[in-house]
Amino acid sequence: MLFGALDHTPSDRPAAAPGVPRDLDVLLLARATTLRAHAGEVAFPGGRIDPGDADAVAAALREAQEETGLDPAGVEVLGALPAVPLAFSNHLVRPVIGWWRDPSPIRVVDEHESAAVFRVPVADLLDPENRGVTVIRRSGQEWRGPAFTVEADGDEHLVWGFTAMLLDALFDRLGWTEPWDRSLEVPLPD
Repeated sequence: MLFGALDHTPSDRPAAAPGVPRDLDVLLLARATTLRAHAGEVAFPGGRIDPGDADAVAAALREAQEETGLDPAGVEVLGALPAVPLAFSNHLVRPVIGWWRDPSPIRVVDEHESAAVFRVPVADLLDPENRGVTVIRRSGQEWRGPAFTVEADGDEHLVWGFTAMLLDALFDRLGWTEPWDRSLEVPLPD
């Protein structure tokens, strides 16, 4: 979860929470639609810990470089959060939070892995107009989760699932969440 000062136009709306600057952003990517797992979903850069990685932090920096082309030397790691279990894929994910003190150019490095790489202003994510809930109904059960609709580089993206849950929990923990309509259902992409 890499945060920084936006290198393009900041949000045109100030966040309601004090201390959230209009140019604070987060790095996201849209996964390729051809992937077997989580195809087309918006996510943070990341992946598995490889044998050569010292720990989750090293893996996060390596994956971010491989997926977005960023220079890890410009990232100040603030820390790793406790591991979060993913019931759907049976994985344990250890989110790593970083500050991009010296931003470098980003791009899609491997089109087989990512369809887009972009930065989104946090104020836009916090905007109640961009919030909603996704609903998955399967086998008589229902799962509801937070969602964010954002625009980046002229494209609209839906942030949902695990990525949205992490952002939602972090914003709640920091006291940044603005009141939003938790009954508003946002349709999932096909």
